[in-house]
Amino acid sequence: MEEISRNFIHVIIEEDIAEGGRFAGQTVHTRFPPEPNGYLHIGHCKALCIDFGTAEKYGGLCNLRMDDTNPVKEDVEYVDAIKEDIKWLGFDWGDRFYYGSDYFDKTYELAVGLIKKGLAYVCELSPEEFKQYRGDLTTPATSPYRDRPIEESLELFERMKNGEFPEGAMTLRAKIDLTSGNFNMRDPVLYRIRHVSHHRTGDKWCIYPMYDFAHPIQDALEGITHSLCSLEYEDHRPLYEWVINNTDVPSKPRQIEFARLDLNYTVMSKRKLRRLVEEGHVSGWDDPRMPTLCGLRRRGYTPAAIRNFIERIGVSKVPSTVDYAFLEHCLREDLNARARRVMAVLRPVKLIITNYPDGLTEEFEVENNPERPEDGTRMVSFSKELWIESDDFMEVPIKKYNRLYPGNEVRLKSAYIVRCTGCRKDENGNVIEVYAEYDPETRGGNTPDGRKVRGTIHWVDCKTALNAEVRLYDNLFTDPNPDAGDKDFTDYLNPESLEVLKDCKLERSLESAAFPEPYQFLRLGYFCVDNKDSKPGTLVFNRSVSLKDRFKIQ
Repeated sequence: MEEISRNFIHVIIEEDIAEGGRFAGQTVHTRFPPEPNGYLHIGHCKALCIDFGTAEKYGGLCNLRMDDTNPVKEDVEYVDAIKEDIKWLGFDWGDRFYYGSDYFDKTYELAVGLIKKGLAYVCELSPEEFKQYRGDLTTPATSPYRDRPIEESLELFERMKNGEFPEGAMTLRAKIDLTSGNFNMRDPVLYRIRHVSHHRTGDKWCIYPMYDFAHPIQDALEGITHSLCSLEYEDHRPLYEWVINNTDVPSKPRQIEFARLDLNYTVMSKRKLRRLVEEGHVSGWDDPRMPTLCGLRRRGYTPAAIRNFIERIGVSKVPSTVDYAFLEHCLREDLNARARRVMAVLRPVKLIITNYPDGLTEEFEVENNPERPEDGTRMVSFSKELWIESDDFMEVPIKKYNRLYPGNEVRLKSAYIVRCTGCRKDENGNVIEVYAEYDPETRGGNTPDGRKVRGTIHWVDCKTALNAEVRLYDNLFTDPNPDAGDKDFTDYLNPESLEVLKDCKLERSLESAAFPEPYQFLRLGYFCVDNKDSKPGTLVFNRSVSLKDRFKIQ
């Protein structure tokens, strides 16, 4: 990977590791802590690239840690998917793979330590009472249990651990500042009761630490130097530092926040993405219209394109929304350089060259990629009957139409110049055959008389054509901000986000096409084999992105 550009996080890190800095002489150590309750999406990808990329830049380390402190939501399916996505992007955590639950015993021990220091207490306010006593900007929070004796809190906390109380009956709270203008510091909850089996620890625990308590402890135990997180945790930083400074942990990580990635024409909430899946609006987490990494991968996005996108949008403290078309632009740039060019006809109509010899088949040599001469050439067959795109013929042409119409000439890509002579229609007036005559002197691009032909169209030989299903994708939503305000994002689902074309005609070289190899279907866009539904003899292709760039570079 090319070295990532310097941003404000790097400025801070360079100051920290310089002589006299907070982490002078230490190895930069970051972590990526996803919650395994869903699949990673393009928004997580920004954090992922920042965490792993920053460690890469400074020759440091990055841990992968599953944040499984909430036993209700976690699933091993998501753990495996997260690992796969990170490796696909080209990052590696080596042997530094952890779970938040690895530290449950130590976290409990540190919580007991806070109680003994008089910095935590067991509170019996119900969830409803907790809200009632929370106060507001002019009224401090209160708790009748704040001055509970240390020994009493120690006994109750152990009984909470032993399962003697129902959910919601008690919590362990930090004793910080009930008057703080930062509500995260108003004696926040550190532990809550959950009588639920955990996917790794089973029924060992019925109390679980809150993220704001567990996360700084996990960072400190792993020797993390820089805990990089999205901007919503900025108000939580004082609590992060309070936990680090008041528990007996071996190191003091530094939290730095950055603006998260927001992309228009999509949603980034795992809860909302799960709803799309569960309500059947999409075929699954890997539906190519989803912003999940597995969905983008299935659609044909490449690691290089995604990492380039993340690098180019930059890292800042200012929230902003990125145009989805820029993500497409980055993919288009990558595929233009790498994708093999092939011919495919998505909406076929037959072209019959009436003066071409019956039974004759020729072969033409065609370049695989003009951007990469080293990719060589291939041979494509040509005969009397060809498939062309239905919109490459108009019986009565519109202005500036340079394709086939009676009396007009076009060049068949890499083959001959043909002159249209007419067409045949069915009983409903639909064109089912187009007729033309070819000029044998114009083989392979020759024009011995110097005449100019303005249009060039692609084609597929009827004798060797492969049948395939082709899926054309567009934005999943019609509104650029489908979940803004009080909107129900499902009201803005795009009914034309997927168009399935049957009986498309592909050149025979695609018979051996395999995922994730990208192809440019000439004049149509970039495509790849569907990694789920395509099988030998039953080809299915997904359009990754169109040829036309919707993003305007400023």
